[in-house]
Amino acid sequence: MSGDEIILKFSNVSFEWGTNKPILHEASFTVRRGSKITLMGQNGAGKSTIFQLITGESQPEAGSINLNKDLTVATAKQVIPREDLELTITEFFASAMAGSRQRRGKISPIYDIDKKIDDVLEVVNLSMPHGRKVGSLSGGQQARVLLAGALIQKPDLLLLDEPTNNLDKAGIAHLTKFIIEYPETCVVISHDADFLNTFTQGVLYLDIFSKKVEQYAGDYFSVVEEIKARLERERMKNMRLEKEISHRKEQANFFAQKGGHLRDVSAKMKKKIEELEGEVVDLRREDKTIKNFDIPAQKDIGGVILQLDSVAVAKNHKFVNKKVNITLNKKERLLLTGPNGIGKTTLLEKLASGHAKGEHVKAGTKIGYYRQDFSTLDFNATVYQTLSKAMGQDGTEQGLRAHAAGFLLDAEILKAKIGSLSEGQKGLVAFAAISLEKPGLLILDEPTNHINFRHIPVIAKAINNFDGAMILVSHVQDFVEEIRVDITLDLGAL
Repeated sequence: MSGDEIILKFSNVSFEWGTNKPILHEASFTVRRGSKITLMGQNGAGKSTIFQLITGESQPEAGSINLNKDLTVATAKQVIPREDLELTITEFFASAMAGSRQRRGKISPIYDIDKKIDDVLEVVNLSMPHGRKVGSLSGGQQARVLLAGALIQKPDLLLLDEPTNNLDKAGIAHLTKFIIEYPETCVVISHDADFLNTFTQGVLYLDIFSKKVEQYAGDYFSVVEEIKARLERERMKNMRLEKEISHRKEQANFFAQKGGHLRDVSAKMKKKIEELEGEVVDLRREDKTIKNFDIPAQKDIGGVILQLDSVAVAKNHKFVNKKVNITLNKKERLLLTGPNGIGKTTLLEKLASGHAKGEHVKAGTKIGYYRQDFSTLDFNATVYQTLSKAMGQDGTEQGLRAHAAGFLLDAEILKAKIGSLSEGQKGLVAFAAISLEKPGLLILDEPTNHINFRHIPVIAKAINNFDGAMILVSHVQDFVEEIRVDITLDLGAL
């Protein structure tokens, strides 16, 4: 359990991106040594920004952030920065360790770097040639490397940003065990409720509306129930107050019209009404859920949409071709399974890139491709431009804005560049675009990654109602169970 020593303290911290994107307003909270904390909040609320404020990558506009003297901090980010994708495994870890040594004020050379890398990769259950480029790894392997990059710094405070994304079941089990046994302090952002509940001792809730951080003690599920119960109490209190205010207003107006000393009574009642109005709780609007949506299928396509006679499977870091016999017609779904690094994403990329030449995918088929790294999106384009391109000539300005609003993409977000969005918001843009594209083949590579758990049932319903052909990769069993599957191809069993 956590000790009593406070190692991190936010005191009335305010921060905003630009002039119209406030993230925190006079937010205060503390973190104690050895504690395991969950950081909660809606997509785009600013959870990752809090991590940047802790590490010093961003500076508060007001208030103070105090870390214990000599406290070392490391972050396992959600995704490997694009500029790091060309680095080899050795270069990636050397960079992480150099940053750590710089922060500690040491400039000594790194001895036994290969052994240190092997040791830390073993902790995250990964074995990898050190000369391999980080960008060539699967999403699950990259997730493990991100975690290992933080662990190799041996931090007193470990910040994990969506660490289960892309991890298979074995990877999540391994990570859970690691966090429980980790002797130092850990703060985790994740949308995986079951994973969070295994280790959480307290919750920091970043309210997207008030811009404040609420602090709770207890495991994840009990804190979520506590928040719900508090909201219900506040709602009931407001109903009672509003009834009383309404009744007193009627009386005050009645006395005011009578004149004489009754006017004084009316004035006193109005003062009491003001006091009562001051007691009305400013109810937190609960996290919104995206609206139900459809993914219309391409109309002019039929027959065999996908034909696969061989697939490349990764064995000992080399690809081996294996014979298969898979055909997908309209309305048929293929679930692609197998452990991290076996070649699932590589196969999906091959199908998507080769379809223009008529390889594997029927010529003329439109593909809606949800990539786990969002590289199908142009990071320099605005959200508006992205959706406008997906909509084509069919829609109207009003229709585009209404469609975007259903995915919680408001006028402000529509003006923003894709690259400036949170990972969760990129996911919502990807779905908003796909549902405008009317694909004949839907390729979904870990479509729940980064997405707030409240949206996932809505997304599952839309995917399950899709009338075209579909290939799905997902490690989230509850989500997969909501989708009808016709064929399962386990690359690990080939």
